[in-house]
Amino acid sequence: MEKKSFNIIILNGRPAAGKSEIIDYLKNIPVQERIQRFHVGEFVELDDFPILWEQFEDDDILEKMGLPRLISNKEFEYEGETLPGYVFKDKWYWNFLIEKLNHQYDRLLRDKPGFHDNHGTAIIEFARGTEHGGFKTAYNHLSDTILEKAATLYIKVTFEESMRKNRRRYNPDKPDSILEHALEDKKMEKLYKGSDWDEFASDPVHLPVKDKKVPYGVFDNMPEITDKPEVLGAHLEEVLNALWKNYNK
Repeated sequence: MEKKSFNIIILNGRPAAGKSEIIDYLKNIPVQERIQRFHVGEFVELDDFPILWEQFEDDDILEKMGLPRLISNKEFEYEGETLPGYVFKDKWYWNFLIEKLNHQYDRLLRDKPGFHDNHGTAIIEFARGTEHGGFKTAYNHLSDTILEKAATLYIKVTFEESMRKNRRRYNPDKPDSILEHALEDKKMEKLYKGSDWDEFASDPVHLPVKDKKVPYGVFDNMPEITDKPEVLGAHLEEVLNALWKNYNK
């Protein structure tokens, strides 16, 4: 069977850049059309946000039981202020999240050994700022199994645009929601204002990771087009088709 879809797409970008909106758009495209236009088959999402949020909830439960919080705090220091908001006690936990994604992918192949043979695509999603090691550090924790099969799609927005969209999507009643969670402004500044993406992606075609080269493409979401399905689809098709050619070299 001729391979027509990516095995793995690593989906990166700043918070609220448009990653979840792109996934939501792809979900609503019939699978055969999706393979033909975007080279994305039946796909499984592996996102580190639900893992992160569950840890915050677990620590809340431990605290309620009179036990110490293990991983996270409910306040953070920034520019001399103590502010409310969940943060991890130690930066190593950000790399732990990537290791958890490795395990999720391994289990996917264990349970569906022919997943990629049947045009299945794993979409691995995460954001990183320099405050917690940046993209370069995160990629160094991805398994060789993933890196050897992956292409990266980066959603490009400025930090100011990331802040604007982060505020827009905020729903205080659904802090655990993929599409409606948001960060406090100061927490966004602390964690995500600094980015190493431009340095990491200094080669115009590949991301250098360990002894691997991961092909990548950039989806420009400035000005915003992820809220316009017809424009989103045309640009996504253009970027993924160019990436597909590079992926197959």
